[in-house]
Amino acid sequence: MSTIFQAFKDVDLRKKILITLALIILYRIGAQIPTPGVDYGIIAERLRALAEGDQGNIFSVISLFSGGALLQLSVFAIGIMPYITASIITQLLTVVIPRFEELKKEGQAGQAKMMQYTRYLTVALALLQSAGIVALADREQLLGQGIPVLVEDRTVWTLVMMVVVMTSGAVLIMWLGEIITEKGVGNGMSLLIFAGIATRLPTDGANILRQSGPLIFAVVIAAVIFLVVGIVFIEQGQRRIPVQYAKRMVGRRQYGGTSTYLPLKVNQAGVIPVIFASSLMYVPVLITQIVNSNDPTPPDNWWMSTVMAWLQNPASWQYILTYFTLIIFFSYFYVSIQYDPYEQADNMKKYGGFIPGIRPGRPTAQYLAFVMNRLLFVGAIYLGLIAILPNIALDMGLGGSGAGGMSAFGGTAILIMVSVALTTVKQIESQLLQSNYEGLLK
Repeated sequence: MSTIFQAFKDVDLRKKILITLALIILYRIGAQIPTPGVDYGIIAERLRALAEGDQGNIFSVISLFSGGALLQLSVFAIGIMPYITASIITQLLTVVIPRFEELKKEGQAGQAKMMQYTRYLTVALALLQSAGIVALADREQLLGQGIPVLVEDRTVWTLVMMVVVMTSGAVLIMWLGEIITEKGVGNGMSLLIFAGIATRLPTDGANILRQSGPLIFAVVIAAVIFLVVGIVFIEQGQRRIPVQYAKRMVGRRQYGGTSTYLPLKVNQAGVIPVIFASSLMYVPVLITQIVNSNDPTPPDNWWMSTVMAWLQNPASWQYILTYFTLIIFFSYFYVSIQYDPYEQADNMKKYGGFIPGIRPGRPTAQYLAFVMNRLLFVGAIYLGLIAILPNIALDMGLGGSGAGGMSAFGGTAILIMVSVALTTVKQIESQLLQSNYEGLLK
């Protein structure tokens, strides 16, 4: 709390924090405004019924990240998922397309161009997702079979207007996230996801208390506290590799001759693999649902029946295994494109740095890659286990709802909230330290 009080005493940092809070409040207001053409009374009644019964839904991931805005068909119903999916695609293309790989190596100018491509792709994906969700709502498939959620006298113009409004909402969310990152505190997209999950904590907690009783609720709270402590312990863990800098003379002054360390985090990928894996899990089911929304009978096609049977049941071992595998894959993939041991070794060599007992250059890069792979294995397993713990509980019959960890008390949600909170607090502390240094220099 003393750090927070000090942050508000600093003028620039206080301004950044207030901008961040104002934009998050604006985001939550937009998540409550219904899209034109929606029968909000029916939606509210259906959401109450879902809260009292089974909460499993193919859109649970989007609903979790958007704070329930999807199932309310609000202006921000699509949420941040198009941007996340677009980021996944552009990062995958950097490995496949040489032009994207060149842009990545061009520094800030190349990153700006990649961000521009990501924005264009976000608009296209938001248009497709909003069109699919509006189509499901029009065919009475969104909140359950045969449940109307749109006004009765709707026209084609009404449906087109809904698609345009939801797409515009997704673009506005992307803009809000970039403004928070640029002029606020922390990563804007992560903070918006954090806000969406945090707003569901009271509702999901009340549902657990009402459905399972105070004893189970107390057990859940104790498990959440234990989980938070474990996540903080792992997230703060790092392997410190000693680095020695040789003495060198520049003119008449001597530089170097110091000892430091290179910190390698246990969970180098952060929470990104979980978000990527969660966002991809719902895509096949969403496509299947849209394709078969006019057919009341179950499909006989093997692919359709497999997707409908496995990926709609978070308690099935197929769902758990697929989810776990995706997290492992994205952990290795994300670190491989974000951390280059050969580049790190070259930078150390340029400034006369070396690891004691390891020759500079290629041997240093191989040593760093070896250590990073061992740490990454532990970090990926940790991420996967945290994310699938609620699903395993459902498979063992210990859970009361079908949300499969897509509740605000699930492993995925807690992991995201704790990781984002730690990152944001570290950034506040670093900016506060920087402002104090500036004051000393003045």
